[in-house]
Amino acid sequence: MIPAGFEYRRAGTVDEAIELLGSDPDAKVLAGGHSLIPLLRLRFARPSLLVDIGRLGELRYVREDGDRIAIGALTRYADLAADPLLTERCAPLARAASLVGDPQVRHRGTIGGAVAHGDPASDAPPVLLALDADFVVRGPSGERTVPAAAFFTGMFDVTLEPQEILTEIRVPAATGAYLKFVRREHDWATVGVAATRSNGSVHVGLTSMGATPLRARGVEEALANGASAAEAAERAAEGTSPPSDVAGSAEYREHLARVLVRRALESL
Repeated sequence: MIPAGFEYRRAGTVDEAIELLGSDPDAKVLAGGHSLIPLLRLRFARPSLLVDIGRLGELRYVREDGDRIAIGALTRYADLAADPLLTERCAPLARAASLVGDPQVRHRGTIGGAVAHGDPASDAPPVLLALDADFVVRGPSGERTVPAAAFFTGMFDVTLEPQEILTEIRVPAATGAYLKFVRREHDWATVGVAATRSNGSVHVGLTSMGATPLRARGVEEALANGASAAEAAERAAEGTSPPSDVAGSAEYREHLARVLVRRALESL
């Protein structure tokens, strides 16, 4: 299909992008485009203005920031997967980036675009949840920091205000794994599991197990009480509400979550 008509403006700075978003209540931000453009073509999204921030080099970086790693929101998946700092100090996130889509998607898609889109089947958000990442958001009132646990509010819904832009993601150094089960190569995860260890604590994130990416709190509680990986993994589906669709039933996803959580924990 052909998208509905819209105006197009390319922002030269973050502040200009914020100003442009404030000029039209139906404006949308365009970053890499892999989430938004299909919605435009199907007319599920019909913005009257697209604000293109895809060429803002100031939002494309990976660097140390004290005891955290700062990642610009426009950093592409291919850059994250190959970045030596991220590979050495936060391998689970680099691994998740390497499993997103196919090479074309990884060379255009941005981590910030995916996070702001709020897709519960996306690969990066469960890793960021498990890492207790912080999201830096900028809007007309200035800058604020939102913890990952408070950022995802519903299916395709996040805590960004209409004029706000996600500018940076901050994560700690961590070891761990990201595993996903797919029906076909390059597919969305039927279930994805992130297990991370940072500062002596093990956290577990889940994708495709509810309306938002989730923390497997039952698994984390079991591990804190001395349970083995296999014992803790039996609690992987607690508090989840996986969908039933062409990729698998809710019961199948619950089974996959237990299997993948056990494997991820055993790899730590």
